[in-house]
Amino acid sequence: MKRRAGEREKELKKKKLLEELGENRLPYMTPADADFHQLWKTKYSKLIFRKSDTIPEELHQMVQEGFLTLRKHDCFFQDLVRIKGKDFVTPVSRILIGNPGCTYKYLNTRLFTVPWPTEGYDIKYCSPQVHDACKALIRLNDYLHIEAVKALQGQNLFETKEIKDSTVIDREQNFATSFMDKGSVSKDQSSCCVSVDDYISLKNRTSYNLTLLNYMDPLQMLYLKQEPYFGMGNMAVSWHRDENLVERSTVAVYSYSCEGSAVEESNEQKLKGRDPAVWHVGLKVAWDIETPGLAIPLHQGDFYLMLDDLNMTHQHCVLAGFSPRFSSTHRVADCSRGTLEYIFGQCELALQNLQTDSESMALSLKSLETAVVKQVEEIHNETSLVLSEVGKEEQIEEQRNETLSCFLLVLTERQKLRQEWMARCQSEAAESLPEDQKPECHPFWTDDECNMPLPYDLEEVIANLQNLVQSVE
Repeated sequence: MKRRAGEREKELKKKKLLEELGENRLPYMTPADADFHQLWKTKYSKLIFRKSDTIPEELHQMVQEGFLTLRKHDCFFQDLVRIKGKDFVTPVSRILIGNPGCTYKYLNTRLFTVPWPTEGYDIKYCSPQVHDACKALIRLNDYLHIEAVKALQGQNLFETKEIKDSTVIDREQNFATSFMDKGSVSKDQSSCCVSVDDYISLKNRTSYNLTLLNYMDPLQMLYLKQEPYFGMGNMAVSWHRDENLVERSTVAVYSYSCEGSAVEESNEQKLKGRDPAVWHVGLKVAWDIETPGLAIPLHQGDFYLMLDDLNMTHQHCVLAGFSPRFSSTHRVADCSRGTLEYIFGQCELALQNLQTDSESMALSLKSLETAVVKQVEEIHNETSLVLSEVGKEEQIEEQRNETLSCFLLVLTERQKLRQEWMARCQSEAAESLPEDQKPECHPFWTDDECNMPLPYDLEEVIANLQNLVQSVE
C-alpha cells in the first residue's frame, strides 16, 4: 500500500511539473557550457566521475571481454516490469550477478543473482568463459568498492551523525588499521582516524553485493522515449531513483559503449549541447524546476559514483547514443527480506507453530493467538489448519472472531496479489516474450488437488469467512 501511495504521489508531482513547464523546456548543461563545473560543484557534488584512463588497462580488458562473453551466451534478457498498473517489457536487456542467494527488486519485478565465484560455494557454470566473466565482475566490484570509500573520505561523508570524543580508543584504531590493511583507504588519507562507527558505516554503504548489468543497441530499437523536461533526446532509461538499496549507500556505474562499431549517420537535428551519438547520464534535482540539469558524456570505460543521499535527493536517467552499450551498476541491495536464507528462515518460523499428534499423526496448530496467526499467514504455509481450528466448538467466541478477522485481512491481500500476478502473466507484454522467458504462476494448483490447503482462487473462501465474521458479530 505504501508503494502504491508513493507511485501516486510521484505521478502527481510529475503531472504538476509538466503543467508548469507547458511547451517550455528546462535548461541543462554539458561540459561544453562555461558554468558546467560550477553547477556540478554546487548542486551535484555527490556525483563523482572518473575517466577510463584512471582504471588499470588489465581490468578494462577483463570486464569488457566478460560483457561480450555473457552476450554471446545469451545471458541478457528483457524484464517484464509494472509501471502505473501496466506491464511493459524493458528496452534494456539485463542480468543480475552477485552474492549467492541475493535478489534485487525494481518496478515490481524481482531478479535473482547469477552468483559470482564465492569462497565456500560450489558454483557450476555452463562454461569456463561464463565463469571468467563473473570473476571479472567481482574484480571490478572490489575495485569500485575501494574507489567509493576513497570518494566518501574525500568529502568527509563517512562521519557518523553523533560527535564523538576526540580520543579514539585502541579498539577503534585497530578497526581503522584493519580497514587500511584491506586497501580500502588511500595512503594519502591515512592520517584520518576512522572510528568503529565510521568503519561500519563505510563498509555497509560501499560493500556492493551485486551488480545489475545492462545492454542495449539503440539502432535495433523501434522506439525510444524522449526526455520530457529538458529536451535531451532519446532515453534508454527514464528518470528514476534506484530502488531496494541500503540507506545512503553508494551506487557505482561502469560504462562500456562499443564505439568502434559501425554506426549509420543520424538524420536527426543535433541537440544543443548534447551530441546525440554519444551516451550520457542525465541528472536533475528531484521535482525542481529552478536548478538546471546535467548531461555528462559516457565514453568507453568511464565510471561514476552516486554518493550518500544523492540517489534520494536527485533523479538520473540514461540518454542513448548511437552505438551498443553495456553497463555494470554495482549496488548495496537491501537483502534483509530478499534472500533464500531469509525465505528458509521464515518457513522454519512458520513450522514452529505446527504440531503432530503422536498417535493419529494429525497436524494441528499450537497457538491461535492473533499475532501468531498473522505472522504465520503472512509467511503463508498452514492456511487450511486455521479454518479447521477456529471451527472447533471449544474455541472461545471472542478469540475466534479476532482470528477470523485477522485471517480475512491476509487472505484478501493474498487474493489481490494472485490476481495481479495472473493478470501480468496474461498481459500483452508477457505474451510478446519468448516462450522460455514468459512469467508463470507459481505456486499454482487446481481445485481438485486434495493435498493442497486451499484453492488457488480464494474468492469463495473469503466470502465464507466474511459470513462467519458477520454471524459472530
